[in-house]
Amino acid sequence: MAIELDNSFTVPVPPEQAWDVLLDVERIAPCMPGASVTSVEGDEIEGQVKVKLGPLSLTYKGTAKFTDKDQASHTISIEATGKETRGSGTASATVQAHLTPGESAGQTLVSIHTSLNVTGKPAQFGRSLLPEVSGKLIQQFATNLEAMINADTAAEGTAAPEAAADAGNDQAGANGDEAGGVQELAGSAPTSAAAARPAAPAVKQEESLNAFKFVVVPILKRLIPVAAAGAAIAVIFSRLRRKKS
Repeated sequence: MAIELDNSFTVPVPPEQAWDVLLDVERIAPCMPGASVTSVEGDEIEGQVKVKLGPLSLTYKGTAKFTDKDQASHTISIEATGKETRGSGTASATVQAHLTPGESAGQTLVSIHTSLNVTGKPAQFGRSLLPEVSGKLIQQFATNLEAMINADTAAEGTAAPEAAADAGNDQAGANGDEAGGVQELAGSAPTSAAAARPAAPAVKQEESLNAFKFVVVPILKRLIPVAAAGAAIAVIFSRLRRKKS
């Protein structure tokens, strides 16, 4: 089954910085539920995606390759293929991403167009559900990516004053041997504190893409209003019949 998908998300950094962030595949892979990278060689990436739907678990292994990286226009093109490890299902996609300044200063809007072709069990989801699933998946990725960037920014902001303090201690130590010894001793405290401080929290990686949340829940949301309306109509007709009788 072939389908065209259009999605977008916002990155909380300017396009120049977002460009470097999005090309660091190993770094951002944990932001995508169920995805992991096994190796990166140049523009080729090998990895896998785990999908879970109730008792059913699927694992796709495959490769992705950057076919175009135009930093001047901030456009990226990727071709990816994958196959079920315990089945005959396949998936292939051509992805084109374009980075533009966001509505607010210091933000980047990433627009993605995907030409997707899937066979096997996922194809049973149907054309009407795949766009909704992909949209929710991209939204989750964007949320995790923003959390990662904010954690990195906070860690860098904390490290900068400490680096400046260490530099000041080194400069003061050059004023004299005795003063230098004292400053060296005092200067060791911030270094030890920095080493003892835990690193910025990493994004929690979801072991598998929970398709139940993305597929079954949307179906139930659609069916519940319909079922409720049907029940209401049935009650009305039942009362009308009683009045006539």
